[in-house]
Amino acid sequence: MRIAVLGGGRSSEHDVSLASAASVATAVDQDRYEVLEITISRDGAWTLGDEPVALVPAAGDQAWLMPLGGGAPTEIDLVFPVLHGPWGEDGTVQGLCETVGVPYVGADVAASATGMDKALFHVLAVAAGIPRVETLILTHREWLDDAAGVRERVAREIGYPAFAKPARLGSSFGISPVPDEAALGPALQLAFAHDDKALVERRAMGREVEVGLLGNDDPHASPLGEIIHENDWYDHDAKYREGGMSLAVPADVPPHVQDHARELAVRAWKAIGCSGLARVDFFLEGEDLYVSEINTIPGFTSTSVWGRLMAGDGFTYPELVQRLIDLAFERHEARRAYRG
Repeated sequence: MRIAVLGGGRSSEHDVSLASAASVATAVDQDRYEVLEITISRDGAWTLGDEPVALVPAAGDQAWLMPLGGGAPTEIDLVFPVLHGPWGEDGTVQGLCETVGVPYVGADVAASATGMDKALFHVLAVAAGIPRVETLILTHREWLDDAAGVRERVAREIGYPAFAKPARLGSSFGISPVPDEAALGPALQLAFAHDDKALVERRAMGREVEVGLLGNDDPHASPLGEIIHENDWYDHDAKYREGGMSLAVPADVPPHVQDHARELAVRAWKAIGCSGLARVDFFLEGEDLYVSEINTIPGFTSTSVWGRLMAGDGFTYPELVQRLIDLAFERHEARRAYRG
């Protein structure tokens, strides 16, 4: 069986994705599967080695990897997207796989899009009774047309300190702390440089904790882990600089906080209809938990947070990769029983 592992992509998280994809490709059981490592360039071109390729449908619910320079296609049995951010984690590649008819690892189109869009996730989370910090959703047009009105709303509904962030991006790109009203304009300008939709959130003054999830209908929730860093906030530097952060698994919290975090993580998973894997991030103020976001393709090297959270329950990295492959085939077979 052949597995196409997708890495790179058009988003700002291109390099992070390449590292995750290389780690996944190495962990796949080479005795059971042939692994084809597909790189998606920053301008969207797909290549296998140096050869341009495309994923196309074939008769009989099959998928082909077609060499664009000529030659015979290669049948693909599973796609393993290891893409972070827009044009990969947001439902676009998942939609391609659905159209082609090939099984794929991770969340489906709707769950991927919802997890990627922090504004949409906020709306669904609030509707599901999942605790969130106070949040204001803004469009670029609203800011351009009535900056004074936006400033008044932030002061009234959110207060300071706060954070401004683009709605559909990860790895802390485009996020700024907003300690006071004077910082709001530059922070929103940075957020809107990445997306036409942004969020302004109250800054939670507490700890940052996370839960990993693995499964389909009834996911396994990992122990709660705590992100420990020395930066003012958990920015890109803290996430990816060598020694920038450490992870404590399990987090030093009372048992009932551990249990509540796992329960909230599963509720967030089910609220968006997730499958495969995810990481749910929280703010912890005292013993009050607030769900920050859900990541449907979290960082995926063997040393990334998701893998280390799952290791807290004894999963090895190769076991996680194999389990995700199995879950993808299980979901694909289950959905074939239903008519479109």
